[in-house]
Amino acid sequence: MDLDAFRTLLTPAGRGALDEAVKILADGADPVAAASAMRRSHPADLTAAALTQASLRRRAEAKFGPDAAVMYFTPHGLEQATRPEVAAHRAARIRAAGLQADGLPADGTPADGTPAHGEPEGGPAVLDVCCGIGGDLLALTRAGCPVDAVDLDPLTVEIARANAAALGLSGLAHVRTGDAALTDPGGYGLLFADPARRGARGRTFDPMAYSPTWPVVLDLVARAPAACLKVAPGIPYEFIPEGAEAEWVSYRGEVKEAAIWTGMGPGGRRATLLPSGATLTASGAEAETGPVSRYLYEPDGAAVRAHLVAEVAALVSGRLVDSRIAYITSDRLVRTEWASCYEVTDVMPFSLKRLRAVLRERRVGVVTIKKRGSAVDVERLRKDLRLSGGNSAVIVLTRIEERPFALLCQPVTSANG
Repeated sequence: MDLDAFRTLLTPAGRGALDEAVKILADGADPVAAASAMRRSHPADLTAAALTQASLRRRAEAKFGPDAAVMYFTPHGLEQATRPEVAAHRAARIRAAGLQADGLPADGTPADGTPAHGEPEGGPAVLDVCCGIGGDLLALTRAGCPVDAVDLDPLTVEIARANAAALGLSGLAHVRTGDAALTDPGGYGLLFADPARRGARGRTFDPMAYSPTWPVVLDLVARAPAACLKVAPGIPYEFIPEGAEAEWVSYRGEVKEAAIWTGMGPGGRRATLLPSGATLTASGAEAETGPVSRYLYEPDGAAVRAHLVAEVAALVSGRLVDSRIAYITSDRLVRTEWASCYEVTDVMPFSLKRLRAVLRERRVGVVTIKKRGSAVDVERLRKDLRLSGGNSAVIVLTRIEERPFALLCQPVTSANG
């Protein structure tokens, strides 16, 4: 979909075509039948744009919920857009920080000529670079922050602008086409940056391959009173600026992304769980190691990424099964959202023959296989076990003092401390 085709969707005729496309797809028509039906009353290019957008809205429901019904997307924009729950968490942190716009020239306009907002009642003025389709822009404006948003791609800018309008947020959102590297973050309370992490060969995990590249991003940060950078969860620690806070966010047990915060107080490492909002920071705890006890705890991925496993171990009065593996064991059953809990029934050095015999004896036909520090191919193991029976079990493959082990467990659905 090009810019002209998208703009056509915003006209009365385009909106009508999009509504028709949404209904046709909701009724279960396949793409060929849907296109044939719509071409009876709409031009081919409008038909294609409407069906593409209707299909994207259906995909977006899982991420954006009811808002997806009025929003606009591109495939890449939808994939990279922040989940609303995560974006709202960050926006709430920004609003609560009490930031002030800094370094405004006498006329209140940043050096690059973009309009800047004065300090609002709801939250600080934000410069959002690489805004994409506006996932974070929407959350920031809903939190009361006026936002000047910039993106290199004219189509993406038009979509972000349309999304703000569709959700009644245009009053706080100014979106324009521009190069992030040429913006001046000094006249805002906070810089928000979401550099693109996808190149010609697909997703990239190297910050130096981000767009804009990491040095450009850090230059913007250095000129901003405060900043929040959205990055991939696997960002190498050496790329985190000194004195910054790195926060890993998990949504319903899945690590979604990380954010690097500057100018927002003491640095360090933080893990946050959503939707509860629970947060964990480094306490200096050190976890001992010891033999596997009755319970095994698997820390949430955000805590693992943030290197806060020792802090989770302290919560459950536990110890590590191995100093380099993020599995915790304890004699106590403790209720915590920071870890999944399993009751250990067997601890054995890994042996396919022995493991298969135990599972067959217990009539285990369904297994969940987890592993950390193990080289075993999970799918190959699943086939080699030749499972049968009506019972289920959890198999944890790990390493203890350089030796491969298998732990047979049952999930604990309720822990009462």
